[in-house]
Amino acid sequence: MNYNGAVKFIKEKIGEKKPETAIVLGSGLGVLKEEIEDKIVLNYKDIPDFPISTVEGHAGELIIGKISGKEIIAMNGRFHYYEGYDIKQTVFPIRVFSLLGIKNIILTNAAGGINLSYKPGDFMVINDHLSFFAESVLRGKNEEEFGVRFPDMSEVYDKEEVKKMKEIIKKHTGNANEGVYAYMKGPCFETPAEIRALRTLGADAVGMSTVPEAIVAKHSGMKVVAVSCITNMAAGVTNNKLSHEEVKETADRVKNQFKEIIKEYLK
Repeated sequence: MNYNGAVKFIKEKIGEKKPETAIVLGSGLGVLKEEIEDKIVLNYKDIPDFPISTVEGHAGELIIGKISGKEIIAMNGRFHYYEGYDIKQTVFPIRVFSLLGIKNIILTNAAGGINLSYKPGDFMVINDHLSFFAESVLRGKNEEEFGVRFPDMSEVYDKEEVKKMKEIIKKHTGNANEGVYAYMKGPCFETPAEIRALRTLGADAVGMSTVPEAIVAKHSGMKVVAVSCITNMAAGVTNNKLSHEEVKETADRVKNQFKEIIKEYLK
């Protein structure tokens, strides 16, 4: 894939700014935009070869600025395999961030709770993932400029950063979860049988994003930390029917906690 046009365009627009950390904002979590100072906003449609977000709750803009005095670049809206994109298109921005010299990435998402001790509105720091039901984002010719053909995935999520994020979440919410995120292709929510299977396999939460980005970021040598907002309980856990509206409503309810957590983490 050709990343050079996007890299050149972003560099021209941001001038002397040198983002240190990339942030990917999940469904309903774009509220962090309010906290970005001295910002430059680039619409995805204007960036060469960038995909375009098609999901409600994903604005489709790249924001460069400062949070807590740190230079950041944020994706307000991500790309999902279920939107019809090739799996490699979904991680196009992560490769661009790598070429911009970014070494740290914060991934956020809305997820369904599988762990029976979780409840909507909780946060979970991801310490590992399951992704073997989905096409590998590294399938095909290896892009040597980013990483090796067979990258080690024994620590995708940096242990020290997981610990730090968990402590901050506990400080702001009184409760902090750490667990395994299961990546499913979507767009339909999982069946109760699939959720029972995932629980048996050790999953604590489930969603339709994040893992391809985490794999590519790790392949590129980035330090990865990821947080799930548990916006609903997964299929079969309760008698409630699942909907995207519930996801957005729960994310909206905890948005102020989310903002404070990310602001403190970046300090």
